[in-house]
Formats: sequence, C-alpha cells, structure tokens
Amino acid sequence: MKKYYLHNGVESSGPFDLSELEIKQITATTPVWFSGLPDWKTAAEIEELQVLLKVSPPPFKTLEPETEKIAKEKVKKSKIMGLHKNTFYLVLLFVVLFIGSFVLNILEENRKEELSKINHQTEIENRQFLLKERELKEQNERLAEQQRLEEERIAKEKKDTINKRLSEIQIGKIEIQTLLDEAKNKLIKANNFQLFRTPDEKSREINALQAEISHLKSELEILDNERNQLELELERLH
Repeated sequence: MKKYYLHNGVESSGPFDLSELEIKQITATTPVWFSGLPDWKTAAEIEELQVLLKVSPPPFKTLEPETEKIAKEKVKKSKIMGLHKNTFYLVLLFVVLFIGSFVLNILEENRKEELSKINHQTEIENRQFLLKERELKEQNERLAEQQRLEEERIAKEKKDTINKRLSEIQIGKIEIQTLLDEAKNKLIKANNFQLFRTPDEKSREINALQAEISHLKSELEILDNERNQLELELERLH
C-alpha cells in the first residue's frame, strides 16, 4: 500500500495511508510526498487524493440595512486612521510636541557639547600661554643673570686693570721722584761748583739740568692726573 508524507512548512510527518490522511483533513495546498515522487507536490496535484480534499464555502455576508450602512459610512468618514478626528489631532499634537521636545533636547546637548569643547580648548590655550609666559620669564631671568655675571666680570677686569695701572703709576712716580731729586741735587752742585769750567759750560749744564727737572715734573703731573682719573673710575665701579 502506498504511504504518504506531509509537510507543515517546518517539518515532515508520516508515513500515512489514505484513511489516515482523511483524518488529517488535508487541504489542496498541503505539501505531500510518496516514494517514487521526485519532489514534493500539493495534495491538489495528486489524483488519488482529490477525494480527500474538502471544499469550504466562503463566509456568508449578511445584507446590512441602508440606515446602518449610512451610519457606518459617517462613522468611517469621521475617523482618521481608525481614530476619531479629535483623538487623532490630540495624538498628532502629542507626537509633534514629543518630537519637538526630542529635537530641542538634542540641540541643547549639542550646544552643551560644543561649549564644553570650546571651554576645554580655551583651557588648553590658557595653560599653553601661561607655560610660554613662565618659560619666557625664566629665559629673561637667565639672560639677566648672565648679563649681571658678565657685567661683574667686566667690572672686575676693569678694577684689576686699574689697580695694576695704579701700582705701575706709583712705582713710576717713585722712580721719577728719585730722578727729580737727583737732578735738583746736581743743579745745586752745578750752581756752586766752579772749578775747571768756563761760564758757558756751567750755563749749558745748568740749563740741561733745569730742562730735565721741568720734564720730570711734567711727567709727575701727567701720572698724577692719570692716577686721579683712575681713582674716580674705580669709585664708579664700586
């Protein structure tokens, strides 16, 4: 006896014989397969299963009275999308208000986020400005310190040079003063010594000694002026 398999769209069931298929109440679109059939077919496509198919009459539509039909049409016209107009407009207003509130919240959040970004960027720029300002201040302080040290070094070198020159001047004055004292003694002796000399020789010797004394005094005066200037310069350096 031929056996049939059914499929409900998810899984297959069977095998069933014709009497069992009658109990299953299959329809024309029920998928059926049996041995020797290359692929599933609907029950309506298998000849021996025609007797099992049940024909269901369409649902009976009662005739509505004219007044009831008109009333339903009025109710239908007074509705939008299945809702009364007033209810529909209230729902629409609520939806519009909700969407508007949602959009405003999004805009407010975006504005807050933008302000937060601006404030964060401003804070970063302020920190960078303060950092650069501090670096510039430290650089100026280092330059000022270097300049101060350089000025102190130059001043010290000047002081050392001046003190060295003052020592040289002091030594020079002692030497010139010694020569000056010797020239004065020679002039005294030349004025008093008269043996073995003519008046012209005596006069020439006296003139030479006087010229030497004048020259030595001039050199002493020059050294004194230089010493005074150096001492003033040394005071300014202090």
